[in-house]
Amino acid sequence: MIDVSGKPPVFRTARAEGVVRMRAETALAIREGRVPKGDVLGTARVAGIMAAKRTPEFIPLCHPITLTYVEVDLKTGRDAVQIEVLTRAVDKTGVEMEALTAVAAACLSVYDMCKGIDPEMTIGPIRLVEKTKEPVPET
Repeated sequence: MIDVSGKPPVFRTARAEGVVRMRAETALAIREGRVPKGDVLGTARVAGIMAAKRTPEFIPLCHPITLTYVEVDLKTGRDAVQIEVLTRAVDKTGVEMEALTAVAAACLSVYDMCKGIDPEMTIGPIRLVEKTKEPVPET
């Protein structure tokens, strides 16, 4: 691991996104709540949040950080589910790995819940859209 002990904590954000492409009938089944495994979007949202919180357990050498916020937004289009994650923390290192891991887990959750009705779904691309860091506001 890289030594970050000398770095001051700063306010950090990261935004990542991904997509699961599928047949239009599958996207319609998600929107209408007809997927046999249950609530696809709700389950994927929880999977993303859980994955963000546990990122250092999955990614070797990733520093554990104290997340202050994770938002997982899922939108169903005509033939895809778009996933966007926003992470925030006040820490010594960034939150982009948490955002990317959350997107990947949410995508995999959508795939897992729908693979029985649409085995030809595809995942990707997954990408970091933005990351920021600012001084911690004084109180």
